[in-house]
Amino acid sequence: MIVFLGVCVCGGLGAMARFVLTVSIKQQWKGDFPLATFIINLIATFCAGLAAGAAAHLAVTNPTYLLFVTGFLGGFSTFSTAINEIVTLARGGKRGMAGAYLAATMLAPLVCVTLGWTLIGAVL
Repeated sequence: MIVFLGVCVCGGLGAMARFVLTVSIKQQWKGDFPLATFIINLIATFCAGLAAGAAAHLAVTNPTYLLFVTGFLGGFSTFSTAINEIVTLARGGKRGMAGAYLAATMLAPLVCVTLGWTLIGAVL
């Protein structure tokens, strides 16, 4: 029950962090490309790679992994928002940008997870 409640709290903290970062980026970035969501998802996937690598090397406990990945990163990252932004761009006539964002949203997180796994593997 403690882990369940901890995941809930960490999810809320992750969502709060996403909100603060989104607002901060949108204050500076005025372009059409949804940079805030893209950056947040890159950070989240890199951190997920670090956490998965640490868990694979038994450097963190399963409850800690769940609190961070399922809780915090689950609240922080936002795949559904990215997909909605892709559809919004396409419906707004920005099909090229929508396609580029879709490709970047699929490929860049794979690179980030791999970098996280590789970095933590080199440290541990």
